[in-house]
Amino acid sequence: MKIKEQQYTLPTGEIVTIKSAGPEDAEKVKLLRETTARETHFMAREPEDGQMNIDRLTEGLKMFEESDKSFMVNAYFGDELVGDLGVALLRPHIKYLHRAYLGMSILQKYTGMGLGSAMMKIALEQARANGFEQVELGVFSDNERAQALYKKFGFKEYGKQPRAFKLQDGTYRDEIIMVNIFE
Repeated sequence: MKIKEQQYTLPTGEIVTIKSAGPEDAEKVKLLRETTARETHFMAREPEDGQMNIDRLTEGLKMFEESDKSFMVNAYFGDELVGDLGVALLRPHIKYLHRAYLGMSILQKYTGMGLGSAMMKIALEQARANGFEQVELGVFSDNERAQALYKKFGFKEYGKQPRAFKLQDGTYRDEIIMVNIFE
């Protein structure tokens, strides 16, 4: 589904447009995800994992666009995609229809400006409106900034996957599992 387009004003006074990405945005999504993978170790993929498959991305974006529950909240500065947040149905089985999974990335130069909060607010309101009763996510144990954002929006830690991520330097990071249950 497509979310309603909105504007967010950065502290610099510049305007970011928040809207859903469509299949036509696959190249922009690819570039954003490859860039954020290079900027920090907090993404699940490494740049060396190879380029993302554009056909698979296009199909995924089409699935989001056609879904009545799953959606994307994307931030554009002009034509540049600077933030990407997806809320997806966990599984299409009756016993899972109340659960969604959230994933998010923002270019480093746009962090610390309230953009993540603006995107999260829109996403959680839309998730509720779409009938989800809870939203789940995983976050690197050393990504304190993201954890603070999630806690600000009502997410609570309910578990930890030890050594979930092995970095290229041979060190490990646990994954903190969080959930926001709408009441």
